[in-house]
Amino acid sequence: MSTTRSITTTAVATGLGMVALAACGSGSDGSGSDTGGGSKTVTLVSHDSFNASKDVLAAFEKESGYKVQVLKSGDAGSAVNKAVLSKGNPQGDVFFGVDNTLLSRALDNGIFTSYEAKGLDRVPAGLQLDKDEHRVTPVDTGEICVNYDKAYFAEKKLAPPQSFDDLIKPEYKNLLVTENAATSSPGLGFLLGTAAQYGDDGWQDYWSKLKDNGVKVVDSWEQAYNEEFSGSAGGKKAKADRPLVVSYASSPPVEVLYAKPQPKEAPTGVSTGTCFQQTEFAGLLKGAKNEKGGKALIDFLISKKFQEDMPLQMFVNPVVEDAALPELFTQHGAKVDDPKTMDPKKIADNREDWVKAWQSSVLK
Repeated sequence: MSTTRSITTTAVATGLGMVALAACGSGSDGSGSDTGGGSKTVTLVSHDSFNASKDVLAAFEKESGYKVQVLKSGDAGSAVNKAVLSKGNPQGDVFFGVDNTLLSRALDNGIFTSYEAKGLDRVPAGLQLDKDEHRVTPVDTGEICVNYDKAYFAEKKLAPPQSFDDLIKPEYKNLLVTENAATSSPGLGFLLGTAAQYGDDGWQDYWSKLKDNGVKVVDSWEQAYNEEFSGSAGGKKAKADRPLVVSYASSPPVEVLYAKPQPKEAPTGVSTGTCFQQTEFAGLLKGAKNEKGGKALIDFLISKKFQEDMPLQMFVNPVVEDAALPELFTQHGAKVDDPKTMDPKKIADNREDWVKAWQSSVLK
C-alpha cells in the first residue's frame, strides 16, 4: 500500500527486511546468485516496504518448488520507473507495488504480460482496475491519510485536524510534513486526494495556502514518517518536530505492535477526512525468465495464507473477501468510511500535468 504503504518504523523496517531476505531463499544453485533465470527460482521485484513472514514464504516454496528471491527497488514511484526503464529485459519475474496512482504509467508502457490469477473471483470487482485484460492483479488496499501525534495535541490543548480544510488553518501552521508527489506514492496519493476534494480548478489554490501555512516536503515516506514526524518511534529518536504527517490509516497499529511495553492505545491518530483510497497490484513482467514460477507467485499473493499475513507485515488491508484481519489491526487502525477516490483514467490523463504544476508551485 505504500503503500505504499506500507509502513514500518526505522528499526522495525530493518528487522523485517532481514526476515524477508532470510525467507527468500537463495538461487537454484544455493549460491544466491540466480536472478530468476533458473527454473527453481522466481524473482519478485518490489518497493522497499515489501515484507512477508518467513513461514509464509517457506510454505509457498514448499508447495510450489520455487525459491523466492526479493529484489527491492526503492520507493514505489522509483520502483515503477525502474521497471519501465527495464521493459522487455526485466530484473525479475513479478512486479509488486504499483498502485492506482501509478497504474496507467505501467500499463501504458507495456511492462506486464496478461495473466488471470487463480482465486481472482474472491477479489471485489471494484478493485480489479484492469479486469478486461488482467495485466495486473489487486493484492492489497488501504488509505493514504494524515496522521497526528496525540501527545502533541493533548499538550497544546489543540484538537487535531480532521479535514483538508483544517490543514490550512493558522493553528496548524508549520506542523505538517508530506512527501514529494513526484517521487513518493503517498505523496502523490495526497496530491490526488486534494484534487478530488477541490477539483481541477481548486487544488492548486489549496496547495498555495498549504505552502503559506508552512507545509514541509521531503522525498520519501521513510524520511517523512521516521525522521520528521514526532509521533513515530523513529521520529522520537530523531527529535522530530512535525506532529502531522502524510502516511496511512493503518499506521497506528505499527506504533503499538513494536513498542515495548505495548501501550493500550496507539500514540498516533488518523485525520479521517484527509484520506485517499490506494490499491496495490502485482503483475507478470513481460520478458520474465521464469513465467511459470511468476504465475504461481501471483496466485500465492492472493491466497488466504498470504493475504492474512499482510496486515501485520505491510500494514495494508487484504483484497480477498475470505481473509480475516488480526485484532490488533482492527483495534488500532482507523476505519475510513468515505475516502477520496478518482477514476484511473482521470489519473492517467492528468497525473503528469498535475505533478509538474505541483512541483512548480510548491517546490520553487
